[in-house]
Amino acid sequence: MRFLLILLLQIIYLSPLNAANLAIIIDDIGYRQTDEAVLSLPTNITLSVLPHTPLGQKLALEGHNKGHEIMIHLPMQALSGNSLGPGALTSDMSEQQIKSEINAAFNNIPFARGANNHMGSLLTQLENPMLWVMQSLKHKQAYFVDSMTTRFSKAGVQAKDVGVPLLQRQVFLDNDVRHFALEKQFRQIITQAKQQGTLVAIAHPYPETVAYLKANLPRLKANGINLVNTSELLAVDIAKIYPTSSHQTLR
Repeated sequence: MRFLLILLLQIIYLSPLNAANLAIIIDDIGYRQTDEAVLSLPTNITLSVLPHTPLGQKLALEGHNKGHEIMIHLPMQALSGNSLGPGALTSDMSEQQIKSEINAAFNNIPFARGANNHMGSLLTQLENPMLWVMQSLKHKQAYFVDSMTTRFSKAGVQAKDVGVPLLQRQVFLDNDVRHFALEKQFRQIITQAKQQGTLVAIAHPYPETVAYLKANLPRLKANGINLVNTSELLAVDIAKIYPTSSHQTLR
């Protein structure tokens, strides 16, 4: 009881009043040597790593050791038919195949606390595959961030039914890496975070993005925005759904 009282007082006196909380996820990590630059970003940036990639396991371990929260960037079938790479989840796979691939992804990427979809504009629309995805994540005591590559995603419905903590991406930072475009999206992030109180943004390990974030992340504090680990936006849900989970035991 005394510990809880001290914690409450710390929250009251140390947290800015009406501060917004922002989670920034850098995904698509694992293929390029330049991806290593994400390790130079502040540790409250979440890193989402593609499984079975040349650098994925190494960067996940190094990121975890530096203090970053780690996620798995699960490749999922897209309407475009684009190549997905290893570990892909597709509409023609059985329940056993999808669950086996997700298990293999968690075995490949150490310390992953959650997952988000890589592409997936087709697969996330399908009820049964997304049900199997959520059942797998529930077994791993993991959360899911819907990258929202389609507005018809079934991820939220299935996550709620299964009992998986879920967030949705609200802003992409770097669909265009020209400076004026990054600035436009960053201003949108600031505005929406202040309006909504919480926000999830996704970016990628492009050199332009990493350089921009290094130069501009200090603006968040000046605008009353806390940069937090993704799981912190789900702290209450995670505590209710996975009461015995811990950072160390999630694999």
